Amino acid sequence: MNHSYQPRCGCTTRRQLLGWAALASLGTLTGLTGLTGCSQADNSAQSLQPQEIDRTTSCELDGMLLADYPGPKAQVRFAGQDKPSFFCDTVELFSTLLAGEQVRAVQAVYVQDMGQADWNAPQGHWIDGKSAIYVVGGKRHGSMGPTIGSFAQEADAKKFAAEYGGKVLRFAEITPAMVDLSGGALHDTRM
Repeated sequence: MNHSYQPRCGCTTRRQLLGWAALASLGTLTGLTGLTGCSQADNSAQSLQPQEIDRTTSCELDGMLLADYPGPKAQVRFAGQDKPSFFCDTVELFSTLLAGEQVRAVQAVYVQDMGQADWNAPQGHWIDGKSAIYVVGGKRHGSMGPTIGSFAQEADAKKFAAEYGGKVLRFAEITPAMVDLSGGALHDTRM
């Protein structure tokens, strides 16, 4: 069963969303096909483009300021939103997308290409999260402690994994069991 996320408009039924949520909670979700919204007003190509972070951009989950932390950031355009939801870490992104209770329709997912962006102060270099290559289990930290590196090129991901450890995976291969939020946020006094 191939459930690959596609950033385009198309109605998703509540039953489909709940089915995908159930698969995600079992660790069997292989992507996010059809998690798209029904609102035609927000679906222009322009409105779904990634937005750059600034000094005031905060994380949807915990309010942390993205610019204060190293490592790849992420943003998701949920149906019905005029602005993306930002995440200070790719671990939070996958935790949100793979959560059993996640039922919001996803129109677009973007992560930063860490083959191009400065790890310590990443800016720009946004790529489609669905087509990105990830390194799970590496030793390099983001805002949440150990993070999931995101790359546009498989060669960059393999180079990163050779230097910092971890396993090179595609979007659809990441499971809830690989997402650990018990890192940096529990010990962060800057929030």
